[in-house]
Formats: sequence, structure tokens, C-alpha cells
Amino acid sequence: MNALVEATARILVQEGFDKASTNRIAEVAGVSIGSLYQYFPSKEALVVSVANRHRQQIAEAVRGQLAEVMSQPLEKAVRMIVTVAVKAHGVDPKLHRVLTEQIPRVGELEDLETFSRENYDLFRMYLEHHREELDVDDLELASFISVTSIEALTHHAVLYGPAMLADEAAAKLVEEATRLVTGYLQR
Repeated sequence: MNALVEATARILVQEGFDKASTNRIAEVAGVSIGSLYQYFPSKEALVVSVANRHRQQIAEAVRGQLAEVMSQPLEKAVRMIVTVAVKAHGVDPKLHRVLTEQIPRVGELEDLETFSRENYDLFRMYLEHHREELDVDDLELASFISVTSIEALTHHAVLYGPAMLADEAAAKLVEEATRLVTGYLQR
């Protein structure tokens, strides 16, 4: 199964979604088409597995670092969150780009999430614990605006300016995104 998922990811990055047929995937994985269908009923099922694996890798990059954010003051916490988002979007950015740009959202692929509700909930929990530092009333909306802004900035850096994820450029992105979100929350 891992060989099939890995082959699918490789084909998606190197050749694109349209060329990722089940026959091509089986060939690259070095297995028979019958073996492929034994584990995956369709190309879409394979792509869903690739996307889920990619999302899990991102979550692993994020999860451990977010635990310490809760005790930090707002600006430091936002900087840490933005830094984690930049790091997470740096996990296989070519695959991230393909999954975002080329995958049609139909059939089994319709339910692929690009961002987890868990991140909004974690940020809202942080805002609840630091309400005295904030100049916003609606924490649900503030969480949505903040997390969406961070996600959009880092996501677009992967899609349209991968150089922005390099060392010095990434530091500038983190600094400016921190100013943006902190400025909104504290006005």
C-alpha cells in the first residue's frame, strides 16, 4: 500500500493529476494492476490517501509546537503560530501545490480539506485564555480571520512564491504576518 501511495505522490508531482492513471501508478510502484485494485478501488482513492498522508505529515510538524503557545503573550504566540504554519507549508511544497491546484473536487476528492477545523478551535481556545489582551469581541470571528489570514499567506507563499519559504524571506514573512494578525487582534 505504501508503495502505491508513494508512487501516486511521485507521479502527481512529476507528471500531474491527469497522467496519474491506475495503470501508470501500478507500473511506477512495481505492482500489478490487480494488486492496486485489491487495495484501492480507484485513482481518486489513491489521491485521497496521498492527501491524507500529506495532511498527517503537516499535522505532525504543527502539533508538538502548538502546545507551548497557550502560555505565551499574544505577539509571541502569533509569531510562533505563523512560524509553525510556514514550517508546515514547507513539508513537500511541490506535492502541496499539486494537491491544491490540480485535484478536481468531485467524487471521493470532494471532501478533501485544505485546512483543519482543529486549527481554528485551538486558536479560539488560545484567544479565550488571553481575552484580556484582545480588542475584539467575537472570538469565533477573530479566530476565523486570524487563522485564515495566516493560512492564506503561507499557502500562497507555497503556490506562488516558494522562495518566500527560504530562510531570510521566511523570517520576513513571519514578521509581517505577525504584525498583521497582532494588529488586528489588539488594534
